[in-house]
Amino acid sequence: MEPTIWAWIGFHAVIFLVLALDLGLFHRHSHKVSLREAGLWTLVWITLSLAFNGLIWWWRGPEDGLNFLTGYLVEYSLSVDNIFVFVLLFSYFRVPPQYQHRILFWGILGALIMRGTMILLGSALVARFEWILYLFGLFLLVTGIRLIFQDDEPEVDPQRNLLVRLARRVLPITTETHGDRFFVHEQGRYNATPLFLVLLIVESTDLLFAVDSIPAIFGITHDPFIVYTSNICAILGLRSLYFLLAGVMESFYYLRFGLAIILSFIGVKMLTPLITGWFLGGHGLHIPTTASLSVIVVTLLVSVIASIIRSHRLAHVIDSH
Repeated sequence: MEPTIWAWIGFHAVIFLVLALDLGLFHRHSHKVSLREAGLWTLVWITLSLAFNGLIWWWRGPEDGLNFLTGYLVEYSLSVDNIFVFVLLFSYFRVPPQYQHRILFWGILGALIMRGTMILLGSALVARFEWILYLFGLFLLVTGIRLIFQDDEPEVDPQRNLLVRLARRVLPITTETHGDRFFVHEQGRYNATPLFLVLLIVESTDLLFAVDSIPAIFGITHDPFIVYTSNICAILGLRSLYFLLAGVMESFYYLRFGLAIILSFIGVKMLTPLITGWFLGGHGLHIPTTASLSVIVVTLLVSVIASIIRSHRLAHVIDSH
């Protein structure tokens, strides 16, 4: 069943209502987000996403329900990479904890617009040039393999960021922060604050990560509504997940390898019809969504459990010395 215009309107109405409550009521005043608050909001976003998943399952059937759940898990797990960068970025600029939520709120709001545009463009390309899926698959496979053998942590060098360099040339920027404001009016003109530079880097970072994550979701389904809604639901939960995991990200040592395996697997899934078609006379095989979901869940569980075991062993070694 194709989604009607009212399905799109209803989805965005609920999203904007929750975002308005988030910023206008619960985070009207800047404050440091506690672990308890982060945990509650993480639970809220996951519950809303799974409730929407249930609605899709009831409305459009088990196949679309599984596609949404698989896409959501892929996007949610890949968004963890953003958290690594956010931690380094806030540390580099020494952003006070009470201002971090505001930056991530507007950063993710901008990410919704950018990702929506990229998904619509990707859907149009896939509909017109179906062979582009094989390019997506090859790209994901190469990216996953590179991540497996990449030992370095992500680097944050704002001086090399194109948007930051452009902003420094175009906008007058204050040397000090002014609370949680992105712009201040001084000497008859508006000046950008350092927090605005941080916001620009957050936006550009998400754009780079979207280059990996959006092709990955097309490896699950080509339905624009499922691709878009699963992506948006995952991104909306990123802020609370950051505050929940920021202090323990170093403990998830094997998670990056797990994400690399997931990207590689989806790349293989997208290439399988082409490769098997060569040997079967044009009738290529397709990896079912249930198998994809199983691989993704098992990979995430193994990487997280292995990381926890490693952290406990290191802690035991340190305590013994």
